[in-house]
Amino acid sequence: MPSDSRHARQLVRRQMIAETVIAEGSIRIEDLTERFGISLMTAHRDVDELVSRGLFRKTRGIVSAAPTSLIESSDVYRATRQAKEKKAIARAAMSFVEPGQAIFLDDATTVHEMTAFLPAKVPLTVITNSLVLINELKDVNDVNLICLGGQFYNWCNAFMGHITTNEIRRLRADTVFMSLSAIVDDVVYHQSPETVATKRAMFESSARRVLLADHTKFERRALHHFSTLEEFDAVIVDEDIPISHLSRMRAKGINVIVADGERAG
Repeated sequence: MPSDSRHARQLVRRQMIAETVIAEGSIRIEDLTERFGISLMTAHRDVDELVSRGLFRKTRGIVSAAPTSLIESSDVYRATRQAKEKKAIARAAMSFVEPGQAIFLDDATTVHEMTAFLPAKVPLTVITNSLVLINELKDVNDVNLICLGGQFYNWCNAFMGHITTNEIRRLRADTVFMSLSAIVDDVVYHQSPETVATKRAMFESSARRVLLADHTKFERRALHHFSTLEEFDAVIVDEDIPISHLSRMRAKGINVIVADGERAG
């Protein structure tokens, strides 16, 4: 969370509002004021921010959830899901980071969890398209931060598009760390074609590819193909991964690493 406590409270509140609307489908804005102890003006401001990200619709004082694909793509929604598992996976991913390396970090919330551990592995060059990561890493000592520009997408707080991918292709990193929306039959997918194109550029510009995937990724569906799991050098999952998935992947020769949940706290 940002160091500014007011901003931190605002982010937490908006995530809680997002969870509430997603759980209930729709809710009156007046009900949000009672539930969260905020003014009507603050409730409208929070909802308008979430609407601008494509997460909600607001009509005549009622806020309702947008289509599932948009909800699952939103960084506000993603940040609230499987927090413990994501932290464990991020910690395990640090075994692939060594001082002096150049690494790509995408805009995934699981990858975002790695920022807490990066200071222990400096000096590093970090290349990212995520505005959230940029803000978190800009003041970290001995991190050479390369910020990828391009078209800004509010719903995921990241830069994407042809300008971004062109910048990525001019670089070469040691390792890319990424996460995507869904894994079906050991093939990775995402809802957004812009996201797929950006991640693919990072993937192709890295000597080593590491996928961070909590167990819920294996329960979802998404539209756009990204790659097979075999194309990654490592796939890091959490302890709740069903044994059937784990056994199948290992039988295929996929390098699956199960993160230690006990160390995540």
